[in-house]
Amino acid sequence: MYMQVSSVLARVDRWLGEYLTDAVVVETAPLVVAAWTVPGVVGAAGEPIPFGDVPDPTAFMPVDPGSEWGRAWGTTWFHVNGQVPAGWAADDRHRVELSLDLGFNSAKPGFQCEGLVRTPSGQAVKGLEPRNHHVPIEAAPGDAFTFLVEGASNPDLSGGNDFKGAHAYAPTSLGDPKSAPDTPLYRLGRFEIRLIDSVVERLLREMTVLHGLALELGENEPRRAALLAGLDGALDELDPGDPAASAPAARAVLAPLLASPAAASAHRIVATGHAHIDSAWLWPARETVRKVTRTFANVVDLMDRDPDAVFTSSSAQHFAWLKRQDPELYARVRRRVAERRIVPVGNMWVESDVNMPSGESLARQLSQGTRFFEREFGARSDIGWLPDSFGYPGALPQLLRKAGLRWFFTQKMCWNDANAMPHHTFLWEGIDGTRILTHFPPNNTYSGDMRPTEFARSVRNFKDHAGASLSLMPFGYGDGGGGPTREMMCDARLQADLEGSPRVRFGTARDFFGTVEREYVNPPVWSGEMYLEFHRGIYTSQARTKRGNRRNEQLLFEAELWLTSAAVRVGMQYPYDELDELWQEVLLLQFHDILPGTAIAWVHREAEASHKRITGRLEALIADALQALAGEGTRRVAVNPAPFPVSGAPAFGGTADVPDRAAADPRELAGGGIELTSSALRVEVSATGLLTHVIDLASGRDLVPPGQAANLPQLHVDAPAKWDAWDLDRSYRANAVDLVDGTATLREDGSVRIERVFGHSRLTQIITVVDDAVCIHTEIDWHERRRMLKLAFPLDIHAHDAAYETQFGYVRRPLHANTSWDAARYEVCAHRWVHVGEPGFGAAVVNDGVYGHDLTRDSVDGRVVTTVRQSLLRAPTFPDPGADQGRHTFTTVLVPAVTTEDALRAGAKLAAPLRHITGADVPAPLVSVSGAAGVPASAVVSAVKLADDRSGDVIVRVYESRGARTRARLHADFAVTDVRECDLVETPLTDETGAVVPDASGGIGIVLHPFEVLTLRLVNRHHGAPGRDHT
Repeated sequence: MYMQVSSVLARVDRWLGEYLTDAVVVETAPLVVAAWTVPGVVGAAGEPIPFGDVPDPTAFMPVDPGSEWGRAWGTTWFHVNGQVPAGWAADDRHRVELSLDLGFNSAKPGFQCEGLVRTPSGQAVKGLEPRNHHVPIEAAPGDAFTFLVEGASNPDLSGGNDFKGAHAYAPTSLGDPKSAPDTPLYRLGRFEIRLIDSVVERLLREMTVLHGLALELGENEPRRAALLAGLDGALDELDPGDPAASAPAARAVLAPLLASPAAASAHRIVATGHAHIDSAWLWPARETVRKVTRTFANVVDLMDRDPDAVFTSSSAQHFAWLKRQDPELYARVRRRVAERRIVPVGNMWVESDVNMPSGESLARQLSQGTRFFEREFGARSDIGWLPDSFGYPGALPQLLRKAGLRWFFTQKMCWNDANAMPHHTFLWEGIDGTRILTHFPPNNTYSGDMRPTEFARSVRNFKDHAGASLSLMPFGYGDGGGGPTREMMCDARLQADLEGSPRVRFGTARDFFGTVEREYVNPPVWSGEMYLEFHRGIYTSQARTKRGNRRNEQLLFEAELWLTSAAVRVGMQYPYDELDELWQEVLLLQFHDILPGTAIAWVHREAEASHKRITGRLEALIADALQALAGEGTRRVAVNPAPFPVSGAPAFGGTADVPDRAAADPRELAGGGIELTSSALRVEVSATGLLTHVIDLASGRDLVPPGQAANLPQLHVDAPAKWDAWDLDRSYRANAVDLVDGTATLREDGSVRIERVFGHSRLTQIITVVDDAVCIHTEIDWHERRRMLKLAFPLDIHAHDAAYETQFGYVRRPLHANTSWDAARYEVCAHRWVHVGEPGFGAAVVNDGVYGHDLTRDSVDGRVVTTVRQSLLRAPTFPDPGADQGRHTFTTVLVPAVTTEDALRAGAKLAAPLRHITGADVPAPLVSVSGAAGVPASAVVSAVKLADDRSGDVIVRVYESRGARTRARLHADFAVTDVRECDLVETPLTDETGAVVPDASGGIGIVLHPFEVLTLRLVNRHHGAPGRDHT
């Protein structure tokens, strides 16, 4: 029989989009709705209020469908009354529910207005989203009911079509309540009670699934023909005038098609409910608190009605918010966690960026998250979960494993713009050699919706069928929250064992990884970082947020160091609670849309203010601790927070004899320019402020190539095709403007001041030369748009690769572009330093708050030189149209550095300058590290703190910094009764690795493998003397 496929498909589309959808709703009745808007202040909407502060119904005004409501970021409460019509008796076929449409548009859930339904007593019932706005109701015919709805008028910043519109990335004033217009954004939709025909509803789902499956099969496949014929036959049974009466006959036609099982060799999928919720992005953190509440209300309601529902959820911060925001709902969540239906994963405080935070920050993300899960739920997860972070450093596998995690899940690498990762299931090997079983979902999303196209995509994309033909599919509305829906659950069940589809079962991520681990005997290995070939601008956008992060990471280290010393030595009370609070604030600000600079103006305004406040609190803690250590007196003392000796002060100790730093001998040159000569360098600054010579007096080598100039500001047009704050397109390199115009002036203190004016901006630099370092302090008043500012340092060094500091070590990257993988790394992340070198000679470029870098090999007069460029500033206009505008400061240090150890010392010295105090005593180091047998130690201390269990034990974390095996001695200047090797959560290991060895000298002998991180618990049972309390 001839079948016109296009006609069948069009016919199915019409029935699915109109006749059947309409027939699901048998009858409706309106509800009585009144509204009250939280009052705002001048220029901004009102902030959310607790349920207990909502006024009584007399304060509400009646509203109808079409009524305007909700200025940007406002909150409107709706009082909803209704009665179940007398003839609406629920039965096996029919149910009664509410449909509450806040005025939803076509944008995705989580990117527009949202709501939370509560009972009159305040109990959360369910969230309201554009594709999930039904509300279950338990009421008999004639019963009256009342609900309250908290409506959030969040603006749609996604361009109305998931960033696919022509103006999706246009600058908008809606990202900040201070600039958003005061006009309403939404018109109220229909609030009504509905009688639902579950048989028609089921037919709608069955036809939707079979139609979707047919579209995924090849045109000549028999199964496709059978599906289309069956759909056509089912429609023949349906009467458009009375779909309800004819629905059972239509379902009978489809039944054999739905009963045909999947092939025995079909790919298998474990489907787990999920809602990736960005802790802040196109909304502030205060709105994320409500998004979390709405999502968990949805999840708990779904679980109450569907025994198959399971939900995977990350981020301890989100659970902590829910506990504070809605204790009753949190109690219901905890019960589901105990049943292993809600499954916390990740063990991190938030899903942070993992490229820019320090190693210690990542350790605290894991320890803070793990401790919260253990305290609240009685267990840790064993799955690392970072589906949306923008690339993954080579230090991460070790940190995950040392925090007790066995497996790692992400999907972001599918965003690569040049090269596809070769596997979906594999062992990821870090810079230290640690391996962790890793999985990318071949559906290429963490927000699946269970459509046949997603299952087909999973099968087509999966690259490891020969090893273990099994993949994980998280499903549920994400980014802005929402979670899985009943429709998704139904569609997944229909495809559980369906010919033409993979086999699908509900399960947890742990179920999935456990099966893979058993079945995949010899997975392939990916070694080193997983560099995301996309979003390369994130290392630079929102420089003040990044600078605040770098500064507070260092201050947290110092605060813990000096407070621990004061607690052990003089009995000062250790402020456990305050330090936990400060760490948690910083960890939240490292979320993968905050630290990368990709959030709205409101988020970054608050982030900058938070960092400033945190800095003040940490400086006060440090000052109190140092004063307690030094005592009362007038003696001038310098204390050194760096892990290396500086100017006579030992690491983590002090000295009363600090030599004055000798300024370089300045000389004005006859032809213009200024020469600065120190004990180690001779530096020439041109009349326009460029470094034309940096001569290392020991070797006689000039770091600057002949005819070139360093400290060269370069301005680029920076207008990416999309994702403004995220992306740095390769095309930016086509239009560099060298900012050579400037004036250099010699100052009385021997430094050089440089002034440059360009565009709408002004740049001022102070150059000093001390010992072997050229220090460049840069201040910029920046008022450009869609521009990028880099600072270039061409170096007369023939290098094939470079070392870039990363967490607990460094990574080497080639400087050539031999392959597409090499060429794609045209902007990369480094922490405090980059190092380039030849045998016996090299240089480091050090920074105090920059992350973005690009290094190139260039030909100058037939010889290869290396150019290091720091990315100082960008000026994207979406999602924050005023990103980076205003004043910024940066410090760059150029030093001759033979080895990476020299670079590390220079970076530590810049990050942790000496502190000058007055007192009676010179603080001695509480702990110190030395090399074994006269060999300098490459063991570096990254944390000294009191144990989180408040036992008084001292935790010391060290790492191997050179990429070589090393033996070292850890010296503790206090009574240590035992030494235990621990994981990152400070739990003693049952099977120690042998890193701690006996040492006859009285110290603690340690053996470290390349880039190994070691956490030690020094048992100090005598600690606990009374002292002052900061908490």
